[in-house]
Amino acid sequence: MAAAEVDLTDALARLDAGAPLIDVREQSEWDEVHAPQALLLPMSELQARWAEVPVDDEHPAVVVCHSGYRSAQVVAALERAGVPAVSLAGGMVAWEQSGAPVVRAGSDAAADGERGHEH
Repeated sequence: MAAAEVDLTDALARLDAGAPLIDVREQSEWDEVHAPQALLLPMSELQARWAEVPVDDEHPAVVVCHSGYRSAQVVAALERAGVPAVSLAGGMVAWEQSGAPVVRAGSDAAADGERGHEH
């Protein structure tokens, strides 16, 4: 069974409705750039930190990685364990390309997609 996958528009709507965003990339990737509302839960630590995964049948977690491969693997594992979740198609690559808010290395606040203003 393939992991449930959503595009960025659907993912953002889910987040606005209360779904948590879980970033399964490694700490170094997170430090470089991440979504401001994301919870870092690296795939390599998932087994040890399983209890930190938010479980909400009404608002399944949106899982993100760099491009969508790792998040799909994590979603498949969560679904096998009965935890509802969906993978963000295109990962942080799609997130950044859309202009959605991000926190970058060296910045104190989220970049809000405004052009012509550097952090």
